[in-house]
Amino acid sequence: MTSGSPIVYIVDDDTSVCRALALLLKAHGFRVEAFTRAKDFLAFKHPKTISCLVSDLRLPNMSGLVLQETMTTQGLAIPIIFISGHGNIPKSVKAMKGGAVDFLPKPFTVKKLINAIEEAIVKSKALIKEQAEVAKIWRRIKTLSPRELEVFRLVANGMLSKQIAFKRGTSLQVIKVHRSRVMYKMQAKTVTELIHFAQKAELISPKA
Repeated sequence: MTSGSPIVYIVDDDTSVCRALALLLKAHGFRVEAFTRAKDFLAFKHPKTISCLVSDLRLPNMSGLVLQETMTTQGLAIPIIFISGHGNIPKSVKAMKGGAVDFLPKPFTVKKLINAIEEAIVKSKALIKEQAEVAKIWRRIKTLSPRELEVFRLVANGMLSKQIAFKRGTSLQVIKVHRSRVMYKMQAKTVTELIHFAQKAELISPKA
């Protein structure tokens, strides 16, 4: 186990379960952070690294589903695996629709848990890559002037340079200059790539 190993967070109000899971996962090479209360997990300063959460569905004060919703609201993009001895079909379906990787009814085998964690880690890697790409796009967006940003939005929404010139009441040549600067600053080789950047940054809605 190294400092670069994925982190598995555990949230379970049963201290014996926390301890047993922590020992098991450490033995499999994971770093582990265990909590008996959901609010302590939320208050923890999560490093930006590959990780996942193994959480009981039934927790005091804040259920696993509420925890899941709170994480989404706070932008805490950590894949979740729910475990429960009291789970039912509606709750498991709701958890999965909310983005949970898996729902494991107790008792579950070590193999099932490790398989679920490995799947969650793959998802975490993809999320981190996505976040890095979006952050890079936003660094480029912040270099645009207000007029260039406006042109960027309009081009990404499918408007031609002459349409933008008409809309803005300015010359086509001026819009072409702004458009050229936008392409350069955003490091976009094509308009399609520019649209992709705008969608990633959520400046425009993805096309259906």
